[in-house]
Amino acid sequence: MSKRKFTSHLDRLPARDPATGDINVVIETPKGSPHKYTYDPAWGAFCLGGLLPEGSMFPFDFGFVPSTVGGDGDPLDAIVLLDHAVPVGCVLTVRPIGVIEARQRKKSGKWVRNDRLLCIPTHAYARNSARTLHDLHPDVPEQLEGFFAHYNDMRGKQFRVISKAGPKKAAKLIERARRAFRTG
Repeated sequence: MSKRKFTSHLDRLPARDPATGDINVVIETPKGSPHKYTYDPAWGAFCLGGLLPEGSMFPFDFGFVPSTVGGDGDPLDAIVLLDHAVPVGCVLTVRPIGVIEARQRKKSGKWVRNDRLLCIPTHAYARNSARTLHDLHPDVPEQLEGFFAHYNDMRGKQFRVISKAGPKKAAKLIERARRAFRTG
């Protein structure tokens, strides 16, 4: 059997849509899924990365901003606040309205930054007027914090929120992650 080198470009799409300036997000795990999917750029495929316990599901679409590198060495995580799930692999343009700044302790015991951008799809009807975290119901960020703390705990990790910030902090985080991608 010959060796093949698999390539894909989803992780190398531009972080910003060149026509609009909006941020691109690749969906890994749809809202309502009990499965955690992970994009593997070496295979150019989405792989099953984990299962949630019976009755648990992802509260919103979860994905990543391509052509970025976050504090954990992976592309920046993005939560897309959409009423209905979009399929795995779908690329959306979004408007970041904030960020949950967090750190995560891996099984090895090492703490790393693992922030979550909170985003509104460019084409959304629901929540379309949201421009900052303050425009959301206060329970939304709290529920997301609880979900990620529980999800990480089940996987032998810890998730701690450092702070919540608005769109200006999210924009700075994205630009820092884009620079890290270009220089890495």
